[in-house]
Amino acid sequence: MATLTQEMKDMIATQQCFIGTVNAEGTPNVAPKRSTRVLSDDSLIFTEGTGGTTYTNIKGGSKVSVAVVNRDILDGYRFIGTPLLHDSGELYEQAAAMSAKLGMPKPYAVVVIPISEIHSLKPGPMAGKKIG
Repeated sequence: MATLTQEMKDMIATQQCFIGTVNAEGTPNVAPKRSTRVLSDDSLIFTEGTGGTTYTNIKGGSKVSVAVVNRDILDGYRFIGTPLLHDSGELYEQAAAMSAKLGMPKPYAVVVIPISEIHSLKPGPMAGKKIG
């Protein structure tokens, strides 16, 4: 497992995250997931509210890539992991309560991403390099 730094956690909390998946034929999909947040020092979580392509690809076995950048300081990260779907249990119920509070429908699932790799998206010689 790779470990998030406080700087990474802060960026995830304040910037838009994009989730990358692929389908069985290898066609890529990238989608913004506003609900992406830190679950622990080595995992991320997001609420799957649309049940669209990202959800279908994850159910089909896709790994996940999460990209977050801060354009103002020209820095960012890519987190890679094998997602775990939760459509019941404590994490799911917490997400469902959060959705209800915001006036949104009950989510299809919550997706937990244990982070196996972290890459830099900072411009320059570190761009794309594995850092965790």
